[in-house]
Amino acid sequence: MHEHSHGHHHDDRDHDHEGSELSPMALRVRALESILVEKGYVDPAALDVLIDTYETKIGPRNGARVVAKAWVDEEYRAWLRTDATAAIHSLGFTGRQGEHMVAVENTVEEHNLVVCTLCSCYPWPVLGLPPIWYKSVPYRSRAVIDPRGVLADFGITLPAATRIRVWDSTAETRYLVIPMRPAGTEGWDEEALARLVTRDSMIGTGLARTPEEGRA
Repeated sequence: MHEHSHGHHHDDRDHDHEGSELSPMALRVRALESILVEKGYVDPAALDVLIDTYETKIGPRNGARVVAKAWVDEEYRAWLRTDATAAIHSLGFTGRQGEHMVAVENTVEEHNLVVCTLCSCYPWPVLGLPPIWYKSVPYRSRAVIDPRGVLADFGITLPAATRIRVWDSTAETRYLVIPMRPAGTEGWDEEALARLVTRDSMIGTGLARTPEEGRA
């Protein structure tokens, strides 16, 4: 069972899901850099600053800090659920494509998955550069018609009783998934918890790392 805001979606059942094989961020960055520098669009030094800004300063670690704070601070978590834009801005994470944010929370009963069916709307201030698979037609179509199958492609198998809700990002509204806090993290501080939060877990195509995975 899923919900979405757009009435028309492209059915691309014949395509394999490209998201099952994720390209490392470094490879995408190098490819972008080589193309832009080769064509003379940007100075390499200037591009280095831009990439560093989005990959490290306003990359997924910003969203991880938001999630970690929500895990330990009940008042902040409630604020995030009622006014995500203001709650996220309070931590200093603002910018283009983050003007109107909505936070949705995963529970044992419900798992949230984010997609943009029309293009690639994405919350850059908290998730940084969008992954290539997020923009792909197979992901954009299959996330709507077969979200459980898409999750399986990403290695996520949920209990049959868990409801999956699909949220359609638009130019007006972008979503941040609050993944479930991993067991065995009682007493952890926000910094340690943030290391368990992955980009995919904040899109819904992944889960937060376990304590064991976080130490690896």
